[in-house]
Amino acid sequence: MVSFSHTDQGTDEKDWAASGLAAQAELPLALQELSAMRFVVLAAHPDDETLGAGGLLALLHSLGADVEVLLCTAGESSHPDSATMTPEQLGAVRIEEFTAAMDVLGLAGRWRYLGLPDGGLADRRPEISARLLEALERHPGNPQQLAIVAPYRADGHADHDALGAAAADVAFEGGHALLEYPIWYWLWASPEDPTWQSWARLPLSAEQQAAKSAAMGAHASQVRPLSASAGDEVLLGEGFLAHFQRAFETFAWTRPGAPGGAAASPAAGSAPHTSEDAQRIFDAVHSTSEDPWQYTTSWYERRKRSLTLAALPRESYRSGLEIGCSIGTLTAELAGRCATLLAVDASSTALKLAAERLAPFPGVATRQLTLPAEWPEGTYDLVVVSEVGYYLSPIEFEQLLERIQSAMAPGGTLLLCHWRHPVSGWELDGDSVHALARNQLRWRTAGLYQERDFVLETLVAPGDPGSAEA
Repeated sequence: MVSFSHTDQGTDEKDWAASGLAAQAELPLALQELSAMRFVVLAAHPDDETLGAGGLLALLHSLGADVEVLLCTAGESSHPDSATMTPEQLGAVRIEEFTAAMDVLGLAGRWRYLGLPDGGLADRRPEISARLLEALERHPGNPQQLAIVAPYRADGHADHDALGAAAADVAFEGGHALLEYPIWYWLWASPEDPTWQSWARLPLSAEQQAAKSAAMGAHASQVRPLSASAGDEVLLGEGFLAHFQRAFETFAWTRPGAPGGAAASPAAGSAPHTSEDAQRIFDAVHSTSEDPWQYTTSWYERRKRSLTLAALPRESYRSGLEIGCSIGTLTAELAGRCATLLAVDASSTALKLAAERLAPFPGVATRQLTLPAEWPEGTYDLVVVSEVGYYLSPIEFEQLLERIQSAMAPGGTLLLCHWRHPVSGWELDGDSVHALARNQLRWRTAGLYQERDFVLETLVAPGDPGSAEA
């Protein structure tokens, strides 16, 4: 565990502001998704909930979402050297402040105080887990539609770490989503620490920022001195509070799984889909519509294709491979960048539609293949995997990456583009697909673009492209 004190100067907010923190990808949950979910929020001490998640709580209140807050301790040990207030008196004051903060955030009456000892949560993890499970039972429904919000499990404060670890265990076993909010991390960590770069950002409206600020002001014992006496100094100074006056909040986001940590499945007792299911599923999808995902009419899809083409680091390629081409809308635009281009898909129905669209392009061929078990021969200096990675199991996707690595020409480009929201019935989502690719290939990232809805990334294979340039 890291060692720090609230009196430490720590990392200045200006350093965090210059780090790219504000450009993080947004939390992949739309307002409609948030409003339909249930939330159990954990706070080790009064004010944790406001510092780390006050904006989120204000947002959830405005959406009418189902929320319950569990306050573990009264924070009675925040001023151990106070000569004017006993721990019992301070604890009573802080509970009153917490009550006022909950009122400001619109959560009056939607919280419970667990009465655990401040500074002693590490020894009470079994009790914390039990109380958390009791709270979850008060919010029945699909476990994957319930999120636990808790302190970051490596925040550096013993109580925060213990509470976060207990929350993570319960979330994993129950198949729940997990949102971890850092607090002291912003003090002792630095922008050079890579941990935060995988976290997600929740933008806050002016109203949500104002509600968070007002709720923080309710914790007067922490943001103002208790008195002029020694030992009653302000606990949370302006420099520290600046980390929580951003126009966004940051969370370590873990998507829901299935109970016991298994992958999410389409129905109770059924197995997640794999590539073997792809032909049947997507033949059925394409048999009911020639454009089931509105590739040709949706502004979202047309804009995403334009971004995809613009993200390619080279103007032209000798030999391209598009994996999962569907009806060929992206293929038709890639054709102008490739001397030859092979487009493959598991669905024969989709490929018939693709072949008609791609007939005017002499350098383009289509082939029905179920990857990664099947694979086309040849070497490619461009491989495009767009909206298809999560239709494989993790093992299958690892095998696909091995196939790509073997077939990629030196200096070739791998382009990945995926939807960031959960994909029902499949084990992976967009973020996990891209993380697997980065970790397994360890290729240079030429570009990375993230929105709340999708992530677009280009990786470049080692070596000099040399004569592979078209």
